[in-house]
Amino acid sequence: MRTERKLTRLDRVFARLDREPERPAHIDVPKMSRHRVALLTGTLAFYLAIVWAVVTTSWLVRLDWQVMFFRPYQQWQGIHWFVDYYVVLGQRGPTAVMVAAWLGWRSWRQHTLRPMLTLGASLLLLNITVGAAKIGMGRLGPHYATTIGSNEMGLGGDIFPSGHTANAVVTWGILAYLASTPRARRWLSAVSAVTALGVGMATVYLGTHWLSDVLLGWAAGLLVLLALPWCEPLIARAEVGIFDLRDRWRARGGATAPASPAVGTPVLLKPRPSAQDESAPHEPAARTPRAPVYLAPGPHLTRSERTPVTPVGSRRPPHSDRVPRGTPASARPLTGG
Repeated sequence: MRTERKLTRLDRVFARLDREPERPAHIDVPKMSRHRVALLTGTLAFYLAIVWAVVTTSWLVRLDWQVMFFRPYQQWQGIHWFVDYYVVLGQRGPTAVMVAAWLGWRSWRQHTLRPMLTLGASLLLLNITVGAAKIGMGRLGPHYATTIGSNEMGLGGDIFPSGHTANAVVTWGILAYLASTPRARRWLSAVSAVTALGVGMATVYLGTHWLSDVLLGWAAGLLVLLALPWCEPLIARAEVGIFDLRDRWRARGGATAPASPAVGTPVLLKPRPSAQDESAPHEPAARTPRAPVYLAPGPHLTRSERTPVTPVGSRRPPHSDRVPRGTPASARPLTGG
C-alpha cells in the first residue's frame, strides 16, 4: 500500500494555479503603443524641466518659499488630524501590504502570478529611480532649510522628489494597470490620480515637502507606470521560471520517495491448517512478509467469500472405549455363576 505525501500550503497554491491556463484570455497585457510612448516622452520632458527649474533657482523655487512661509498647517488647523491619517496612503509599507493582499487574491482567482510579479517589478523600479534621484540631488526639506531663497540642493538631504507622492502614484496606479476591463481601468485611473494628488498636497500642507518635490514625485511615479510594458517579457519569463523551478522541486521530491505497493492491492490470508494436516509431517515454509499494522489490509470480503478457519471434523480426540451416539447397544455379558 502506498502512502501519499502530505501537501504543504505552497503545494496547494501551485495546484490552484495549475487548474486553468496561466493567463485568462479576456485579460490583455498592455503594450508599448505610440500613445504610451508619447505620454512617456512628455512626462520625461516635464521631469527634466522641473529638475532644471530647481537647479537654476527659478520662479519655481521662489514659489516653494512662498508656500512654506504661508504655513498651511497653521492656516487650516481643523483638518490637521485628517491629513495626518490621509498621508499614510503614500507610505510604502502600509500601501504595499494592502495592494499586495488584493493582487494576491487576484493571482489566486486568475491562476497566474502576473499581478504579484508586476507589483514587485514596479516597486523595484520605483526604489531604484526615486532613490537614486534623492541621493544624487541631496535637497533639504522645508524644516531643515538653511538659506532663504536658495534651492537647498547638494546639502545631503533626501527630499527631492517626494517619495510619498511617487509611491502613491505607482502603488494605486498599478491597480488600474492590471484592470480586467477598459471601464475598470478608466475608473481606477481616476481614483488613483485623485489619491496621489491628495497625498502630494498633504505633504505640502504638513510642511515636509516643497511644492516642486511633489511635482517631481508625480512625474517619477508616472514614468514607472508608463515603462511597465517594457518589463512584461521579463515578467512572463520569470513566471515560467518559477513554475519550472516548482516542477523540478516536485520531481526531486518524488524520486526520493520509497516505492510501495499500490493502494487497494488485496492481501491473501493463508488458511489455518486442519487437525489432520497438523498431524502430518511437513517441511518448514518460508515466512511471507506481513503488511504493517497501520496500513489497511485491503478490500473487505463478505462472509461467504472468506476462507473457513474452523478445522474439518470433530474437535474431540478419538477414544476406543466410547460408542458413538445413535448406535444400538449390544447385550452385555453376564458375570458370575
